[in-house]
Amino acid sequence: MAKKAKRKNHDDHVDESWLLPYSDLLTLLLALFIVLFASSTVDQEKLEQMSAVFSEIFDGGYSFMEHSSVVESSNTVTDGVSVSAYIQDQQELQAIQERVDNFIAVNELESTFATKMTDEGLLITIRDSILFDPGKADVKQDYVDIADELSKLLQMDPARYIVVTGHTDNVPQNTEEFKSNWELSVMRAVNLMKLIIDHNPELDPKYFSAKGYGEYSPIASNETEEGRAKNRRVEVLIQQLVQEDGTKVNEQ
Repeated sequence: MAKKAKRKNHDDHVDESWLLPYSDLLTLLLALFIVLFASSTVDQEKLEQMSAVFSEIFDGGYSFMEHSSVVESSNTVTDGVSVSAYIQDQQELQAIQERVDNFIAVNELESTFATKMTDEGLLITIRDSILFDPGKADVKQDYVDIADELSKLLQMDPARYIVVTGHTDNVPQNTEEFKSNWELSVMRAVNLMKLIIDHNPELDPKYFSAKGYGEYSPIASNETEEGRAKNRRVEVLIQQLVQEDGTKVNEQ
């Protein structure tokens, strides 16, 4: 009689139970590398968001990053100065701008005063017609009080460098007092600067400087009277203390 073929046991199989802890280990390693990378590139808020996601993945339990010692990226240090200092500096300049704008509104000076933030700081522009007679560099007596008010607004802690700049239109100057628009613009800037400093003994003159561009930095066309009126101006620049990259301005 032929022997029956021995039936193979199909119930035998390879034990794959080790794959589960192995996959968990790989997941944890991946999470670790992500955390290490994230700790140097993201801010605290994003890191906390990632922590919450990982907590949900790992059965919604305790966050392993809850007590992370990661330093916020907003305080990243560049050349010894925190980049966040730039943001704070801009906020302080905006607060100064609000005070100046309030002064302008209270005194109804909108037609002759203007403020704007620039890459260098807060710029206050004053039309020359309110401060000076044509061809003259002395501030009109009726508007000396404006210099007094400006001197109070420019008292800041910490002190900031302030540059007063004179500008003219392109109408030539050739008088006994001023032979050119350069001379006129410089003296207007110097006289306004001196008034501001003299009206407030708390101001340190070493932070102030004056210069004149004459007709060579127009903001409007000199072909029209309206344009020439805009070009005749004095600008007061309140400089920022920190650049956008986090370095101090005086470290340039």
